[in-house]
Amino acid sequence: MFQNFRQSMAWLHTWFGLVIGFVLIVVFFFGSLSVFDREIDRWAIPQTRFDPQPMPSFDRVLLPAFRKIEPDAADYAANMATLHDPAKGPMTPRTELPADEYWAYTTHRDPVLRMGIGFKVPLAKDPDGHNHIHGETTIDPRSGAVVRADQLKIGSDWFYPMHYSLNWQWKNLGIFLVGLAALVMLAALVSGVVIHRKVFREFFTFRPKKHTQRSALDLHNMTGVVALPFHFFFAFTGLVIFAAFYFLPVSQFQLKGLHDQHEVMEAQETGLPHEAAGVPAPLASVDTMVAEAKRRWAARDMAGEVGFLVVHHVGDANSYVSVYRAGSDRVALVGEGIHFKGSTGELLREDPPRSPVSEVNEFLTGLHLQHFEHWFLRWLYVLGGLLGCVCIATGFVFFVEKRKQKHAKAGGQGSRVVDALAVTTVTGMVIAAIGMLVANRLLPPDLAGKGDWEKTVFFGVWALALVHALVRSAPVARARMNPAWREQCWAIAALAVAAVALNALTTGDHLVKTVFTETYWAVAGVDLSLLASAAIAGWAARLLTRREQAAPRATAAPAGSDAVAEVAHV
Repeated sequence: MFQNFRQSMAWLHTWFGLVIGFVLIVVFFFGSLSVFDREIDRWAIPQTRFDPQPMPSFDRVLLPAFRKIEPDAADYAANMATLHDPAKGPMTPRTELPADEYWAYTTHRDPVLRMGIGFKVPLAKDPDGHNHIHGETTIDPRSGAVVRADQLKIGSDWFYPMHYSLNWQWKNLGIFLVGLAALVMLAALVSGVVIHRKVFREFFTFRPKKHTQRSALDLHNMTGVVALPFHFFFAFTGLVIFAAFYFLPVSQFQLKGLHDQHEVMEAQETGLPHEAAGVPAPLASVDTMVAEAKRRWAARDMAGEVGFLVVHHVGDANSYVSVYRAGSDRVALVGEGIHFKGSTGELLREDPPRSPVSEVNEFLTGLHLQHFEHWFLRWLYVLGGLLGCVCIATGFVFFVEKRKQKHAKAGGQGSRVVDALAVTTVTGMVIAAIGMLVANRLLPPDLAGKGDWEKTVFFGVWALALVHALVRSAPVARARMNPAWREQCWAIAALAVAAVALNALTTGDHLVKTVFTETYWAVAGVDLSLLASAAIAGWAARLLTRREQAAPRATAAPAGSDAVAEVAHV
């Protein structure tokens, strides 16, 4: 089929890259936005625009808030019938489910605090398995006041999960699709290195004034080479982080017995109760336990705040409290957990030093999830992610430019379809993201279900971008440029400026205030990023306008085969 190994690698790189590129560019773009997901949250929910807060008092703030949380109605409706065993008795009403686990989580970038409860299902089919109905809330840690649940945290609850699940929750197909794309991406990276033997030269080669096909290929090669370690690392570590999830169907059924036995053995080894005793017992002061945990961390020369706190087997004699350190001062994602007996506050266990294998795993996981405080490195992550977007986008452009002359002569529509999908995935994706921010500022703040409206706007705008790209793609069938590229770039510029203006009008947090008078970089950073996006999109639109205007002149000048060559040059 192929004359040599490099040709087979070129075929693999071209077609695998094209197919998975539509997924990977979404992963790279929203992964870049996820680096500053908490800051986007504060832009989207003005009530949370205050300084990040440490974990508040459990006894005075968290415990009263926990007592107000109810099981999620949707979770109850979807899973209660599956978890409950009707042969043992009637189903427990939703509001009467007993709390079995408390948890609270915050980071050095969170002004608000997320907390939740795992409610135990009485008369469960599998009492030893996962039989929880969940309930969550977000509070202002300064007062314990609840932040409205229907206000969407656009950064952490939409953009962030988009990069690893495409927000496609049905049967978790989005997670599996992204995992497949990451696996194929590793093959595409290796095949790309095989194809381009002169990697060092291509690192410095970019000819923007050459014809579109040549300049697109140069930019594709250059961004692929400069960010190759970044791309490889994130594809690999993403697969490592989700490895257990990918094998979950196997572990849930074929390996369930082994998994259950392992949990029992782990409980025996650590001394932490695996099962509830069934004997009621009050909860001692968790604040005292937290103070002791902080003292022990300081004694180990690693003083810090609490990042994650869990109370297991709530209200039971076997209850225990796990306190984990917020590890934002290091790359490795470690918690240095300290565990106390819930009813007395007695120390049960202090997590021992990690094995070399665990240290490597936690370092790679921490480097991918970037919970650390290094702001310069965060911006390098954004740059690497955007370089990935440019690499994939220019790959789309090169694919179309290389084939559209041939397809135009044959009357084929393949290039037209691929170009329209490329427009939708590249510029349409950006329009959808910024359109969501515009909708966030336009929709009334007290609108019921506001978050659902914002999600609808996101997908609606993206669908409109697809329709627009398809309708305007007719010139591609004549070997011309699709004007949708230029028009959607102008749309990005207009929407970005509108988002910044609407933020100033609806909240009063304009750039003069957030940069100079009452400096608040979380909101200012989002506004400045939007303005930078508008400037880049406007600049790109003007370049595309000049290329579109040059193409007809080049077509009319020469004749025959020379005309084709000249069009390609332009």
